[in-house]
Amino acid sequence: MSEKTDKVDAILAQWARERPDLDTRAMGLFGRLARLRTHVGREIEEVLRRHSLTSSSFDVLATLRRSGAPYRLSPGELLDTLMVTSGTMTNRIDQLEKQQFVERIVNPDDRRSVLIGLTQTGLALVDEAVTDHVANQNKLISTLSDEERTTFDRLLRTYLASFE
Repeated sequence: MSEKTDKVDAILAQWARERPDLDTRAMGLFGRLARLRTHVGREIEEVLRRHSLTSSSFDVLATLRRSGAPYRLSPGELLDTLMVTSGTMTNRIDQLEKQQFVERIVNPDDRRSVLIGLTQTGLALVDEAVTDHVANQNKLISTLSDEERTTFDRLLRTYLASFE
């Protein structure tokens, strides 16, 4: 069985023809990662859109949901997890609060600060959305065998750990 090709192979072939002195293997890897991110991102956004969410709003709701009952975190804890600026986080929280998916709660341990908590509406929404999101993710990797999934995950974990 011959190995499958993709559009990145054509780009690499052009570079090999024009600049045979360059080792473009890394270019191929990053090109494929970028193209995969685009394809997968579209699929993920479509599923979240069915729940009137974006990936950004879903990230906040999902972070609160997976934190466990009572589904509350400080803005700083959300910032640490989501890797965005404080201004971006404030905007996301404001939008989710307007939609009544989250609420600001006075921190009982420190009345000078607030916690961000899921409302009942937000909890119901994120539970529906994450169910569809996980099903979609499993569909997106269905072309890989269990062994390929395990290998891919191991390689990505090793590479990501070098940055984190």
